[in-house]
This record gives sequence, C-alpha cells and structure tokens, in this order.
Amino acid sequence: MSEIALGAGPGALILASKSAARRAMLENACVPFAVRVAGVDEAAIKAESGDLDAAALAVRLAEAKAVAVSRDDETAWVLGSDQTLAFENRLISKAPTLETARERLRAMRGKTHHLHSGAALATKGQVVWSGVDTVRMRMRDFSDAFLDAYLEAEGEALLACVGSYRLEGMGSQLFEAVDGDYFTVLGLPLWPVLAELRRTGVLTA
Repeated sequence: MSEIALGAGPGALILASKSAARRAMLENACVPFAVRVAGVDEAAIKAESGDLDAAALAVRLAEAKAVAVSRDDETAWVLGSDQTLAFENRLISKAPTLETARERLRAMRGKTHHLHSGAALATKGQVVWSGVDTVRMRMRDFSDAFLDAYLEAEGEALLACVGSYRLEGMGSQLFEAVDGDYFTVLGLPLWPVLAELRRTGVLTA
C-alpha cells in the first residue's frame, strides 16, 4: 500500500485533493501519502483574485488547499494542487454540463490554449513552498462527428476536468501538439514537487 494513515507521525504527507490523476501520479512514484480533501470555496477565491493571471491563480488555489488541511494536522506535510486553463485571454473553468463542454471544445479546436498546474506544500498552517508549471496545448481541427463520439465515450467524467479532456484517455486524440510536461497536463508539476519533498525530508531517498 502506498497510503499511510492520517497523523501516522512526523513527516506524514497528505494530498489535499480528490483528483484520481494526482493520486495515481504519487502512487506510481512510490510516494507514501494519505488523502484529505480540502473544503475551500474555490469560487470565492477566484472572485477575490481578479488581479491574478491564470498561472498565479493556480498557485493561490493550491496554497489555499494546502493551508486549510495543514491546520488540522500540525504533524503532517500537506500537498495542495490545482489547475487553471487560459484560452484567448480568458479563464476557463470546469464545464457544468456536457453541452457546455461541447461548446467549449468546439471553440478551442484548431487553436492553442495554456494549462497551468500549481502546487504548494504546507505545514503547521504555513506555506513553505509553491510553484507552477505551464503547458502549451494545440487542439487539432477535429470533426463534429468525432466530438460527439468523444463526449459519448467519456461522459460526465469530463465535468471534473478543467479542459473537458483527459490526456491519459481518449482526450489525447483531441490534440495535434503538446509543448510541456505530461505530468503537468495530468494536474501536478511532479518533478518540482518531488524535489521539494526531498528538500524538506518528507522523502529521504
């Protein structure tokens, strides 16, 4: 098992996210951790952060999640993470319905957008590190028929994805080019996170 009990002792790592993709990345990297979802009001944070660009907003959301959970367990290190998507100078949020997802994917096809993955590590209610990585994503000019088949195959699971796609699934067929790190697309800037976990002693190898 790669998961440890909450409060298992000093140095325990908690992932403050319900994302299956982020959990899988840490598990595959053999990082021991537990999961505790942060109960932060993302809509309120976004409303209060109008001065930030999409990349900085991803970091602020990640920091808020990490701090919220770390206040409940002062012995643990807490990893928060979040993604934002910028398209044509606009912030794109998760689609509330599949029809909204259809409209957004139609608008983005044949064009480029930027996906930002922010991460933060906190302990004792304080952020000790945060960072962000950005990937440039270019969608191919796919047909309406493909879009219909894609939405039918993927279903409402897409509503949990900021861009209405999962690159680890059929969503890879939406793209013609991706410039950046694959882990960042999945939702976590994994290399910087692993480096920080080693720096702080959470990982000792």
